[in-house]
Amino acid sequence: MIKTHHLELLAPAKNADFGIEAITHGADAVYIGGPSFGARAHADNTVVDIARLVNHGHKFNAQVFVALNTILHDNELEGARRLVWQLYDAGADALIVQDMGLLEMDLPPIELHASTQTDIRTVEKAQFLDQVGFSQIVLARELDLNTIRAIANATRCNLEFFVHGALCVAFSGQCFISHAHTGRSANRGECSQACRLPFTLQDAEGRVLANDRHLLSMKDNDQSANIRALVEAGIRSFKIEGRYKDLPYVKNATAHYRILLDQILDQSPEYASASSGRCTFTFTPQPEKTFNRSATDYFVNGRQNDIAAFDTPKFAGEEVGLVTRVGQNFVEVASDIELHNGDGISFFDSHKELVGLRVNTVEGMRLYPNEMPPDLRRNMMLYRNRDHAYMRQLEKPSATRRMRVDLSFSETVDGFALELTDEDGFFARAVLDMEKQAVQSLDRAEAQLRINLAKLGNTDFVAGEVSLTWSQPWFIAASAVNALRRQAIENLRAVRADNYRRPLRREAVEPPVAYPEDTLSYLANVYNSQARAFYKRHGVKAIAAAYEANEELGEVSLMITKHCLRYSYAMCPKEAKGVLGVQGTITAEPMTLMNGSDKLTLRFDCKKCEMHVMGKLRKNVLQMSPPQPVEFYARRPLQ
Repeated sequence: MIKTHHLELLAPAKNADFGIEAITHGADAVYIGGPSFGARAHADNTVVDIARLVNHGHKFNAQVFVALNTILHDNELEGARRLVWQLYDAGADALIVQDMGLLEMDLPPIELHASTQTDIRTVEKAQFLDQVGFSQIVLARELDLNTIRAIANATRCNLEFFVHGALCVAFSGQCFISHAHTGRSANRGECSQACRLPFTLQDAEGRVLANDRHLLSMKDNDQSANIRALVEAGIRSFKIEGRYKDLPYVKNATAHYRILLDQILDQSPEYASASSGRCTFTFTPQPEKTFNRSATDYFVNGRQNDIAAFDTPKFAGEEVGLVTRVGQNFVEVASDIELHNGDGISFFDSHKELVGLRVNTVEGMRLYPNEMPPDLRRNMMLYRNRDHAYMRQLEKPSATRRMRVDLSFSETVDGFALELTDEDGFFARAVLDMEKQAVQSLDRAEAQLRINLAKLGNTDFVAGEVSLTWSQPWFIAASAVNALRRQAIENLRAVRADNYRRPLRREAVEPPVAYPEDTLSYLANVYNSQARAFYKRHGVKAIAAAYEANEELGEVSLMITKHCLRYSYAMCPKEAKGVLGVQGTITAEPMTLMNGSDKLTLRFDCKKCEMHVMGKLRKNVLQMSPPQPVEFYARRPLQ
């Protein structure tokens, strides 16, 4: 017997409407922020809206995960606990969490997923989280296939991996630059995105290696070519980044990976979809058409040369061609691409800044923009970052999702019955009592009845096999057939809803397993007494406070990253092996990053192939007050 593994496509939902569209475009699950604590300060949603998304998703056996993945201050623990119960009452299927303090609290039996911010890079860390009650863990984006395979072989929980979207340059949960400089903590959903700023890079001798470049900005993740390899390595949930992204991005990326996963499902009987229904699209998914910073598969296949987006953190778009002529109110370009009125065009000006403009009118290869930029010249490369015709497709209804249902019509003593069996094996029946009347044209009556039964219209179902069992064809008015079919569909919906079962929280191993380390620094993000109690219960003896507690006053690692500027500028000692670097030598650390008055020191852990961005808290951050208590109220009062 072939063992079936479910493959889950997990899409972002900025709000309930985006989540509904993601499910319509093929998501097996969506993740969404609640009223607070969701690691995205401007992507909050009410419990009522989450319940609406849940009701839609569960029709297709699609799940809704709620991100509650900030670290929590002691003042916030009770508000968070109440919120979890409210989300459970709303029907949420799982919580995505970072703060281990939640595992010490009175929570409902809701499934728990370990957020990417728990920094799961090793087999030992994954095993620990697998044994303390997590059903799904989000692996670090920096892992390669061999490490993923090793983790899969050592754990029982589902492994989740980001396959598309923006990349944080730091190991997730290990970036404190935003808090150090602004008091806005990435671990609390308020990242200021310092990594997207321009920096100047100097070596130990003060020589400028790069000037005013976005040296900590990564290209966007795209694992399209590696999906099969990730499946074989043990990934079961394929996650699209983007709770801040617009709806065309969500539609486009979700449909793209739905098609890729369906190809695997169709070819491999040992795998099955994690939800129900098949999707059809009115457009051809092209991820490069919606927001991206160009593409990289990062470290999945080992360290690569071209993972960074040093030129710009913005969306430049696809290459159009070189400017051949610049007129007073137009520009001509040599291109094989069909351009449209309303397209968005961009180019890098003489200062290497990305400039955007909108094309009002296209006449052949002559473009008339809404305004002429002053720095546009011949031989500059133009890019298109908005394909107006393509975006128009995505702005309209662009997908349908239907579950197959087989219909069996039969004759009863007092009339007729219709039985439905859907692709998941759920069964429903409706009856129609009526006097039977013979028909003159037997073949025509049977053909028309089959057509009428299969008209499932705007329901969530599409007709599969239609079978008829009767002693002879009878006359049945179309209105009667429609009423019988509608009642059967309603009964089937009710059966599916009654039989939906949320996954339960896994029990932790007893006695409690030991954490892989007995000493924790600020990097463990322990911000409250419950988190401290959790780690003590699991054998940790010394526990430092989270960086957000403002106790680390000296220079520390504000970011730990697999991205290495030594490597980027051909100064890696491992790679050089006799090759001369800048001015004939491999320059020793430290290097320095500068942005305005901000100065960050770079240290290199070559044994681990990691770069540390060093710095310290600003004085104004030290003066900030701790968070205040937060309360939430459910659709109905908690008992």
